[in-house]
Amino acid sequence: MRLRRKRQDGPGDRGDGADGGDGGGPRVTLYGKPGCHLCDDARAVVERVCDDLGVGWVEESILDDPALRERYAEEIPVVLVDGRQHTFWRVDEARLRAALTRP
Repeated sequence: MRLRRKRQDGPGDRGDGADGGDGGGPRVTLYGKPGCHLCDDARAVVERVCDDLGVGWVEESILDDPALRERYAEEIPVVLVDGRQHTFWRVDEARLRAALTRP
């Protein structure tokens, strides 16, 4: 089952469709899977913070990619900022907001 993906262009999104950190695409990636209540909680925080800041984000299901499933199965939800792991299990809103507003 594929999770929805969301893309938003805004001031924090550098915008050419590539993954964050290298000059383009959404800055935040949320890895999770359907039916994961922690993933639902993480999605709410990511969506709120990214919408507030105008930052692009995507959501990917680890069930769609064997490499992601192997790497993150015990840690979901996992949040990456600019291509680097930011957190797993629980997303702290203030910490995510700080990571996205830091120069």
